[in-house]
Amino acid sequence: MPVEGGSSSGSASAARHPKQKRKAHSLSIRRTNSTEERPPGILRGDMLEGQDSKLPLALRNNLLDLFGQIEREFENLYIENLELRREIDSLNERLTGDGQAIEGGDPSKGALKAKASHSTSQLSQKLKTTYKASTSKIVSSFKATTGSRALCQLLKEYIGHRDGIWDLSITRTQPVVLGTASADHSALLWSIETGKCLLRYAGHAGSVNSIKFHPTEQMALTASGDQTVHIWRYMVQLPAPQPPPDVSAPCDDDQDSSDREEGEVDGDGPSEVPTVRVATATLKSHQGVVIAADWLVGGRQVVTASWDRAANLYEVETSELVHTLTGHDQELTHCCTHPTQRLVVTSSRDTTFRLWDFRDPSIHSVNVFQGHTDTVTSAVFTVGDNVVSGSDDRTVKVWDLKNMRSPIATIRTDSAVNRISVSANQRIIALPHDNRQVRLFDMSGVRLARLPRSNRMGHRRMVCCTAWNEENQACNLFTCGFDRQAIGWNINIPALLQEK
Repeated sequence: MPVEGGSSSGSASAARHPKQKRKAHSLSIRRTNSTEERPPGILRGDMLEGQDSKLPLALRNNLLDLFGQIEREFENLYIENLELRREIDSLNERLTGDGQAIEGGDPSKGALKAKASHSTSQLSQKLKTTYKASTSKIVSSFKATTGSRALCQLLKEYIGHRDGIWDLSITRTQPVVLGTASADHSALLWSIETGKCLLRYAGHAGSVNSIKFHPTEQMALTASGDQTVHIWRYMVQLPAPQPPPDVSAPCDDDQDSSDREEGEVDGDGPSEVPTVRVATATLKSHQGVVIAADWLVGGRQVVTASWDRAANLYEVETSELVHTLTGHDQELTHCCTHPTQRLVVTSSRDTTFRLWDFRDPSIHSVNVFQGHTDTVTSAVFTVGDNVVSGSDDRTVKVWDLKNMRSPIATIRTDSAVNRISVSANQRIIALPHDNRQVRLFDMSGVRLARLPRSNRMGHRRMVCCTAWNEENQACNLFTCGFDRQAIGWNINIPALLQEK
């Protein structure tokens, strides 16, 4: 999470400690005689101790059990063959003593072959029957991962920030550009098609934690660790589209960005782009880090969320504080406004999120929802009557505004969830994770795809935020992370839904 006035990677790692990279080790199986008993107190988990692996411990134990059963089957077969050999030798000695000749050479070969063939056939049939389900699960998981590469293709990388990127957003007016907010005290505007930085805002004295664009005008709203919120105007001109790069040319980009020096910046950087340093309006009522801000419908008011446990409502024209929304017991983590109604949802580290209703000027009602067991990192509205909340408890829950007593869907993941987003047209939920993954789900909780990730593709550190762009009949998803880059993805929605 962003820290007050901080911009370095060290300050961010104080709140979230990235896991160090683990060396890959192959799974080693030590053969043991089935007649030997393991020393008391020695479990399979202890046998695996000291062997790093990306497989979960339960899966590794299951594999050991399977290999152990296979070993015992072959051992029994071996013992049977030894007994059969002794019987054949005894029979040969008797026949030799009686002076009878044996036709066809060594009869032991045929008997052994028949016995071995029969036992091997039984073993093969047993293995097929016993382990068919487990094998099918493994194969199906490989198919899902491979298929996601065709469904979700990398479109463009946006490289230029000197520290982690906390938030990103797409403009709602023409020209359509991408905005990113970073811990390096700046916000950048990018050309989506070319990946070129168009403008830099440098008016904050702390980490820029959030960026949102006005619904009808060329204005941006940024929240910062310097305890202020800035409203500033921008004017950009899109560059001419560039020809696609030659993908057949050799490239040496296997270096993990997490291994690069902190001062090293990829690409041309924003040093030569126009810079805005003065805000049109500055909102200063908070006593702590302002973690997020958003425009209310119509763009005449804004709401802000802070680590001082309060959310504030301001008039844009006068910069006047209208309401202070209090009630959360711990720091706020996010705020979001409804696209068509005067509704606000705020999330907090106190494991709750609150729904604020400003539709009636004389009544400002609030509802508290306790559906998570850890920090609620974000809660967002959908175009319909739903709220989607994500948490550090590794779950995402979908709620119906008409009945918020219990979630209508629960998504369970294997990593903490950061700032989520929901596409307006297709209502697909994009989940950014601490473990560098980005997953897509539908509103009923069915997993659709996972964005591909490798040394050459995807994020290499924690993914902080996602944002959708569905202009011009295209569906693009933008993600940003603490690896100092934003990435644009082309999502094949028809194929995605067909796979579902």
